[in-house]
Amino acid sequence: MNLADIQQLIALGESESLEFKKSTGQRTEAAKTVCAMLNGIGGHVLFGVTNQGEVVGQQVAATTLESLANEFGKIEPQVTPTLETVEIGNGKAVIVVTAPGGDGPYMFDGRAYTRSGATTQRMAKNTYENLLSFQLHPSKRWENHPTVGAGLDDLDHEEILRVREEAIRQRSISAGTSLDVGDILDRLELRVDGIITQAALVLFGKERFSTNYPQLLLKMGRFRGTKVTGDILHNRQEQMNAFAVMREGMAFLDRILPLAAHFPKGEILRENRLPVPPEALREILLNAIIHRDYAPSWGYVAIAVFDDRIEIVSSGLLPPGITVDMLSGPHLSKLRNPKIAQTFHRIGAIEAWGRGTNRVIDECKKYGVEPPTFREESGFLAVTFKARIGPEAEPESQQKSRLKSQPESRPESRPESQPESIQEKVLRLLETGSFSKSEIARALGQKQISGQLKKVLLALAEEGRIEFTIPDKPNSRLQKYRLVTKNRIP
Repeated sequence: MNLADIQQLIALGESESLEFKKSTGQRTEAAKTVCAMLNGIGGHVLFGVTNQGEVVGQQVAATTLESLANEFGKIEPQVTPTLETVEIGNGKAVIVVTAPGGDGPYMFDGRAYTRSGATTQRMAKNTYENLLSFQLHPSKRWENHPTVGAGLDDLDHEEILRVREEAIRQRSISAGTSLDVGDILDRLELRVDGIITQAALVLFGKERFSTNYPQLLLKMGRFRGTKVTGDILHNRQEQMNAFAVMREGMAFLDRILPLAAHFPKGEILRENRLPVPPEALREILLNAIIHRDYAPSWGYVAIAVFDDRIEIVSSGLLPPGITVDMLSGPHLSKLRNPKIAQTFHRIGAIEAWGRGTNRVIDECKKYGVEPPTFREESGFLAVTFKARIGPEAEPESQQKSRLKSQPESRPESRPESQPESIQEKVLRLLETGSFSKSEIARALGQKQISGQLKKVLLALAEEGRIEFTIPDKPNSRLQKYRLVTKNRIP
């Protein structure tokens, strides 16, 4: 560097990647900052610059650099930051210390540090563990561990065969790959010495998991108002594999989110669309599934819909060297679960270039809505889309007052000559959500599922007006019916 380079740096001001120190007398605090930068995105510490950004320099002797080296020697694992001396005249110089980032965790004098803006702080335990997990040898990664109390019979063989078929279509595995599920798992590197890995269970576990894996959980909720303390209009929590999480999560959003009429410029016909581009929701949900931390037993993926936003939350912090601000721009791809990610990559569901969040932002801009915001909180990563889902909940007292002031409303009766058909009743019911066959029968006042109702459901499905919520498993005990998107009433 030269003096002009230093002045350009100073003009940026102190930040996560830049700190000023008036002299090497502050070398201990500087070493903590260097440790924090090593644990983050890297950066520079400038000795000979005041907190106000004034270049004052200091005299630099061999013992000066030696004392700095000794202080930095307390950083573990051992690392040697780059030291550079830039002369500024009058026998003084600025010392530039450069620390690379993203290879933690590092500790100084037995303690780990991190940067928060322009401040150096003690690192939280969960952040330290997150850094450590990324540096462990591949055999130590959670996804590579053998399963606990689970075997081939606990995996969905149909799901495995579907992945094989799609991977062949994507030309990511050979068309000659065996139909034997064990051989397929070997080819996907999800079985080692005949023992299935935890990655295999994440990807292909059957609907009900052993109590050994409570973290393989999807939570879905629709809350009235803007807080989780509001009334819960829809609540579902189930253990399921990654592919099921993707299907069920998107089906939930498709079912819960309202459709609005939109008239594209120059077009006559209206376009019914969701408040957020479905491609953006899909990408964020995929990210949550693939990049989450599966190790903690308390982990999960959650989809929460409020009146003013949609939140997709997953356990685990961002990889070392990547911040929430970086997600809105170009950044490298760092994988916590390479085997899980690789399987999704083989079927063409994701890229391997770290462009997912950038595509989400582009989709939102094209759609004419605000891009999502990202935040880390209490060991979770949350992605929030602002969206007008429904009116904010009124206070209970206001609701009662409003209801008292309104006359009681009664539905208009149909002329006896035009009774509402079972088909109309079913469609009207499905406008409010998804229901199983037995739930529909009860709603129609039937003690058991009648033959006529079965015929109506079959006819509506053949007409493309209703569909299964789990189309790949028509006989699933969790199966329900819903309106096909295009038939929903805005």
